[in-house]
Amino acid sequence: MSGALRTHARMATVAFATVVMAACSREIPEVGQLQPFYVPPAENVEIYALRSGDTFGEVLWPVMTANEQASFLMAFREHASPRRMRQGTEITLRYLRDDDSLRGVDVALTPDQTVRLSRDALGWSADLIRTPIYVDTIFASGEIEDVLWNAVVHNPALQTMTFADRNSLIDHLDRVFQWQVDFSRQIRVGDTYRFAFEREVRPDGSMRAGRLLAAELVNQRKPFHAVYFDPNGDGRGSYFDLEGESVRRAFLLRPLAYRYISSRFTSGRFHPILQRWRAHRGVDYAADSGTEIMATADGVIIERGWDNSYGNTVRIRHSNGWITRYAHLSGFRGGQSVGTRVLQGDIIGYVGMTGLATGPHLHYEMLQSGQFKDPLSVDLPSGDPVPSEDRMRWQEERNVRVALLESIPEAGPVRTVLAEAQTAESAGDGPVSSGGQQ
Repeated sequence: MSGALRTHARMATVAFATVVMAACSREIPEVGQLQPFYVPPAENVEIYALRSGDTFGEVLWPVMTANEQASFLMAFREHASPRRMRQGTEITLRYLRDDDSLRGVDVALTPDQTVRLSRDALGWSADLIRTPIYVDTIFASGEIEDVLWNAVVHNPALQTMTFADRNSLIDHLDRVFQWQVDFSRQIRVGDTYRFAFEREVRPDGSMRAGRLLAAELVNQRKPFHAVYFDPNGDGRGSYFDLEGESVRRAFLLRPLAYRYISSRFTSGRFHPILQRWRAHRGVDYAADSGTEIMATADGVIIERGWDNSYGNTVRIRHSNGWITRYAHLSGFRGGQSVGTRVLQGDIIGYVGMTGLATGPHLHYEMLQSGQFKDPLSVDLPSGDPVPSEDRMRWQEERNVRVALLESIPEAGPVRTVLAEAQTAESAGDGPVSSGGQQ
């Protein structure tokens, strides 16, 4: 490079450095803060909630002509019937702001479905809009200080959920553990629980659906576990313990959801109506009239009708000589009759006080080969374990879901029968039962 070019390059470099330094030394100017301003909405909205006796037409008459109504209702009927709209249904009328003309109507059929009607050149058209959801997983753990319901509903980790959804979590736990622990009589102060729960959430924070991925319940120092596994991938999976044994039993522990026992199985009980001592060969569950009653096992209905002091009664025959009886019903489930096959958990009737009953309750009996059995102490056989061909995949999924439980802060490793026995032995509290009903 010639001397003249080198001199020019040095001068250019010095000039560039001077400009950069000068720019860096300047203070960055402040743009300032804009004052907030109001932007009017693009449309005006009116919301109506149908009251008892209201009709869809009464909402529409002030805003459209009879001819428009005919086109409107024709479009609406593509997705729903205007005659079957329930009390409380929200109807949103949307108007153009500039000329105040009706541009659309939204009808919320359910929390998950809305019919959106729009005006077009030919009249009205309708689309069925499904409420969007997102999927998340929530975690919770706690110790029972009085009752399980309070422990779950008031758990700080769940306070962002609606009250109804928190209450639903208890139902999920109850349905999963119903074969191992009777929540209405076996839960004790000091018992602990934890779970990982996957849910579908709407924009308003309410839950569309959910499923327990894994759960642990330690009842009177005995740990119970339930891990979801779907070997067929069809959404109809089941729950298994840590060894891959089914948590399901041939019979449910009780035919009602989470109710308390008002009278137990006994050879001598003073009957409040007959005013004499007599055997009580079943268990009475106190519940509100109309509460749903479930078949406790697969079987065939062999009696369905009035049975003297039992009132409205259903009897079901099961395999291996078992028969169950459900008495004092207020009514029966429609579509069933003698000879109908029912599955475990199917609704067969509703709690009442027909026959010799002083209040609404369900009288439940179990017989095997004609002999009465105490439903609270009978040894119930278990369901099928994880299929052998799916064992490896089960172990992988179990490990992942157990890790979810152990990731809950301060929850620690899952509790096993062996670990609980060692803890009890070191504390001098005696052995921990390894099986059987508490």
